[in-house]
Amino acid sequence: MSQKSLPQRNEVPLEETWNLASIFASPEEWKKGVHQVNSWLPQIAAYQGKLGTSPQMLAKTLHEVEELLILAMKVFVYTGLAGSVDMTDQEAQAMFGQARGLVAKARATAAFVEPELMQIGFETLELWAEEEVDLEIYTHYFDQLKQGQQHIRSTEVEEVLAYVSESLPPKQTLTPYSALTNADLKFQPAIDTQGAEIEVGQSSIDSLITHPDREARRTGWQNYADGYLSFKNTLAAIQTTALQRDVLTMRARNYESALQASLEPNTIPEEVFHNLIGVFKKNLPTWHRYWRIRRKALGYDNFHVYDIKAPLMKEKPLIAYDQAVEWIAAGMAPLGEEYVNVLRRGCTVDRWIDRARNKGKRQGAFSWGSYGTQPFIMMSYADDIFSLSTLAHELGHSMHSHYTRQTQPFVYSQYTLFVAEVASNFNQALVRDYLFKTQNDATFQLALVEEAMSNFHRYFFIMPTLARWELEMHQRVEKGEPLNAQIMSTRCAELFKEGYGEEVEFDQERIGITWAQFGHMYMDFYVYQYATGISAANALANGVLQGKAGATENYLNFLKAGNSIYPLDALKMAGLDMTTPEPVEQAFAVLASYVDKFEELVA
Repeated sequence: MSQKSLPQRNEVPLEETWNLASIFASPEEWKKGVHQVNSWLPQIAAYQGKLGTSPQMLAKTLHEVEELLILAMKVFVYTGLAGSVDMTDQEAQAMFGQARGLVAKARATAAFVEPELMQIGFETLELWAEEEVDLEIYTHYFDQLKQGQQHIRSTEVEEVLAYVSESLPPKQTLTPYSALTNADLKFQPAIDTQGAEIEVGQSSIDSLITHPDREARRTGWQNYADGYLSFKNTLAAIQTTALQRDVLTMRARNYESALQASLEPNTIPEEVFHNLIGVFKKNLPTWHRYWRIRRKALGYDNFHVYDIKAPLMKEKPLIAYDQAVEWIAAGMAPLGEEYVNVLRRGCTVDRWIDRARNKGKRQGAFSWGSYGTQPFIMMSYADDIFSLSTLAHELGHSMHSHYTRQTQPFVYSQYTLFVAEVASNFNQALVRDYLFKTQNDATFQLALVEEAMSNFHRYFFIMPTLARWELEMHQRVEKGEPLNAQIMSTRCAELFKEGYGEEVEFDQERIGITWAQFGHMYMDFYVYQYATGISAANALANGVLQGKAGATENYLNFLKAGNSIYPLDALKMAGLDMTTPEPVEQAFAVLASYVDKFEELVA
């Protein structure tokens, strides 16, 4: 039997990798950055207790703290990126651990700032912001602090919480989970109908579940799930620790629930979460209809989870990376020449994207970076419509980051998770519309619908289901109820059974372990925002595509806003009210239209 293997990291072409030298020219320069952060800490600590002496002292301290954090985050991002593309690189993993500790130390050193700001008093801060030009930009920051003041603790408690962030699982990258699933976890190979083995890995699973050979899909999907099942107790222990971290933060900051602790700092009402879940449950019959049509189109008597992304064509359209970039650029043309030029240069000249498929590369795709760096995209490009869509999605994140960092000062340079998934799904909607209008071949059209349904399946089916699961798991920890792998998997399977209905053959154990297959589950109440994001994205994209007055300008202003206004206000500025169920209902209408088109094409 032949073996299709992934190359080692050092075997991939340079042009398929990102430009880490744009952050630090070499590991030696990175070490200098580490030394500079460490040497800066005593100077920052010396400002403690002095912020209230004058507006000039406050401005000076805030500026230096920002400069410290900017450098510390560059140190962190450099190592995080290096480690993510090769989880077997022990040196990179060690550097990442060192950088994570350094960021925690920097934040702990600066933990006195917000408690002292509250001691100064918000009336005084407002006056100082009017008097001192260097404090003017912090007006919204002071208001954010004022809104959440009951959840800011003393300097001592804030310092402890900052250090705890190092010892408990970090939200962005859960190190034990990532090391286990991306480096240590081994999968049995998939086997196609001819008996050929195909390697199963984090960077190949997406291409396996879209494989034209059903046996390759079945064995790939099963062996991937079985790999996680073999470590289910360890994964449950890691997940429980993450849930306990969220509940600890909730209690330390005087919130009533983990959900409230996640949403309230961004002034997002809990009704937004519950509206989503309510609309999702009501519209599950749309999904049941899609499974039924797909089963008939494939000619199967029984329809399994591993058939959800089965290609209906013998040969799927091949889309080279350069072609994908050009189509994405053309699709984003309604946003203007500047947007398109920056995007195209990032994909080619500036090497934003690490697209290689290699051993040890972590699962999925992401866009990352920090203030003062270019955006970076990690993905495994596989020359197909799904890879094109993923690239468009991550470029949405990266362009959002680019515009925010180019427009806003450091204090507002991070946009919230609630709006993060809007820009990414907006790009997919525009590119998909462009391809529907220009690629008239019926085979390509069918591939486009399949990609759209795959995207909605992930963001409008998998993620809302996991959001329901996540809420219940947090509530169990809040109540002190027991939690283990069996409890997690049983409840996960029950929720997916409701979602799949009677149309999908149900593999209880393998579907039940779905909670363990997404690193997003370690970022508290992130996954529901995929569904709200795709809802907002489609509504805003429709406005731009229909030429609605001000739609393009308002959207670009939304990209530039960062954290300078509250997320719901940013979306209102773009023309959307997410406090009502209407955008989610509209997104289900878009989904239903794709199901109609799918049925028409396969008829």
